[in-house]
Amino acid sequence: MRRIAYRTVLIAAFAGLLPAQEAAARYCPRVLYRATRLVVVSVPNMQSTAASVRTFERASPATPWERRGEREPAVVGVRGIAWGNPYVSLAKKGEPLKREGDQRTPAGVYRVGPTFGSDASKLPGHLLLMPAQQFCVEDARSRFYGKIVPQSVAGEKASGEDMAKFPLYKRGIVIDYPPRPRTQAGSCIFLHIWGGPAVGTDARIALPEDRVAYLQEWAEKRFTAIAIVSEDTVDRYKGCLPVSGAVSGETPDPVPLPERKDAAKGTNRTRASLAP
Repeated sequence: MRRIAYRTVLIAAFAGLLPAQEAAARYCPRVLYRATRLVVVSVPNMQSTAASVRTFERASPATPWERRGEREPAVVGVRGIAWGNPYVSLAKKGEPLKREGDQRTPAGVYRVGPTFGSDASKLPGHLLLMPAQQFCVEDARSRFYGKIVPQSVAGEKASGEDMAKFPLYKRGIVIDYPPRPRTQAGSCIFLHIWGGPAVGTDARIALPEDRVAYLQEWAEKRFTAIAIVSEDTVDRYKGCLPVSGAVSGETPDPVPLPERKDAAKGTNRTRASLAP
């Protein structure tokens, strides 16, 4: 029945009976059909850098979401967020679309990928960062655009990030964001340690180190999705997400900054933490 309804919406959209934006908003993102854990990163509007994180869980995809834990502070791109792949059809006129190098975090719902960090871990698929071995390719001319490969594979001329060189990547999670070289709509989206509550990122999501460590363990145990949304556009998902309407009146609960100073010292040297 769900497949029939989905097909009907698409047929109507292609036939011109529904605007593409309305058709896209009437079905839930595919990743949510499997997810039993969900991280919601929300900002008041698409220009905001200060964000909030909430976590939800459910017994199966057929059961309602239940909130887990309290609302916590985070930051996104220094210029806010922009509609990412494949959610550009939800954008209204004048709203930003994600582009490589725009310093905006892509809005949408994506699967949470493997963890990474400077220390070894027993978590499945964990990427132990080593110099020149985890190179995030940002060069749209490369066939490895948006992938993490050894720098020797990407080639000396390919632009990108050697992840081991960034102190704020000491702990992190890869977001399964679909790179599209033709549109250059962004590459290598991570959740990682922040440089502070007032320090935006290059295009990623950042939290205090202890919260990143918690999410690494929490997200690995079940199929987990992450939703990056603005509070004034979340209704376009037509109730697919366990949040609705503006919630800007809520104040994120404060979380102490991690005591370790090694990550903070690298703030000015990393592209992942830019001055607001």
